[in-house]
Amino acid sequence: MDITPDTPIVVLTGAGISQESGLPTFRGHGGLWNGHRAEDLATPDAFRRDPALVHDFYNMRRAVLLDEKIKPNAAHLALARLERDWLGDFMLVTQNVDNLHERAGSEKLIHMHGELLKSRCQHCGQISDWVGEMNGESECPNCRARGQLRVNVVWFGEMPLRMDDIYRYLRRCGLFISIGTSGNVYPAAGFFQIVNQNPGAKTVELNLEPSLNADQFSDGHYGPASQTVPAFVDRLLNGVLEP
Repeated sequence: MDITPDTPIVVLTGAGISQESGLPTFRGHGGLWNGHRAEDLATPDAFRRDPALVHDFYNMRRAVLLDEKIKPNAAHLALARLERDWLGDFMLVTQNVDNLHERAGSEKLIHMHGELLKSRCQHCGQISDWVGEMNGESECPNCRARGQLRVNVVWFGEMPLRMDDIYRYLRRCGLFISIGTSGNVYPAAGFFQIVNQNPGAKTVELNLEPSLNADQFSDGHYGPASQTVPAFVDRLLNGVLEP
């Protein structure tokens, strides 16, 4: 299909877009916290084994996110503008657990890996806003149970959220834009493959450097997200996909 002003769009964002706002990734080279790999802390087993350590890790991440220096960057703002000005269906799917997209103005948004500023009660299942510290004595705002709260973030070994909705959007998508992702975390790394099955659909990668699957995208633009995303959105809204 040709990309027209009413073409359905799905955008996927990863850590690369938030890193430019000053948020550390805690993964990859040097991605240690207090002598632990993030992957070793973000699991149900780690929480059962040492809940205080896991709480401390997410308390620290929450405090970093709430620092007044952390703000949406030009890429977040450009995606909010694309959502506002695009005539067709639009959905933004993020792997990020921060709230920078919301702060930039995005509303059509799915947090497939959960949200750092929300708690989940393991007793009643209630999800609540949570901006302060959390520990083993924290009380659920809904059922008042103590010691049953955890951060509402999808851990390794758990199923990402709202996958049925995401797959529905991908199957009718005409333009898929992947931003700031490494291409090695599934199921998100396979989203472009679903869109590639849609007749005439276009898949575009905007990344600091080519991902593992870059050669399977229709197009790619490389550099900081704060530069590549606004430039691409400008071209898209002006009806010119190529530079």
